[in-house]
Amino acid sequence: MPRPREFDPDAVLEQAMLRFWGRGYRATSIEDLVKATGVNPGSLYSAFPGGKQTLFLKSLERYSKLVVPEKLGELEAPNASVAQLRGYFDGLVRDLLSPEGRQGCLLVNTAIEKAAEDDAAAAVVRGHLARLERRMTHALENAVRRGLVRASLDPAGSAKLLVATCQGLMVVGKANPDEAVLRAIVDSVFATLD
Repeated sequence: MPRPREFDPDAVLEQAMLRFWGRGYRATSIEDLVKATGVNPGSLYSAFPGGKQTLFLKSLERYSKLVVPEKLGELEAPNASVAQLRGYFDGLVRDLLSPEGRQGCLLVNTAIEKAAEDDAAAAVVRGHLARLERRMTHALENAVRRGLVRASLDPAGSAKLLVATCQGLMVVGKANPDEAVLRAIVDSVFATLD
């Protein structure tokens, strides 16, 4: 008879997610995951068939469900508009100016490190980008209706630009967390909405 699990899978995923987020996929070994979770390798493989790759994909799912909504904040509200879009970007800049924030977004980091070679990871990243684009499109549609941006604005096209900008902002912020540079990037993209 198999022994019952002596660990909480959610707690294990939380620790694995934090380790992958802080170090990346390649730099995180099974030994690192064992240390971070306190679970021996056999139990990890038993609970997460596929080992490190499965833990990584489940960590991405956990990040998408728990961290992303917190970062999107009011941008996910049905009445979101320009103020909520700006709030999202201002939050990115604030994050990038902190040591913790410089580790970036796990999904952006994954896009850079693994998406070109890992279809499953790429699918999770694409899902995140699509969600972000939908929320930004919706906020811009609200802004057009309310007369807060120019009437000729293409919400879907502008949302694509905003998504690309926020992804680039996070990459720039990891290498050059200069507030003036980051704010200039944000100001420039928002100037396209007038």
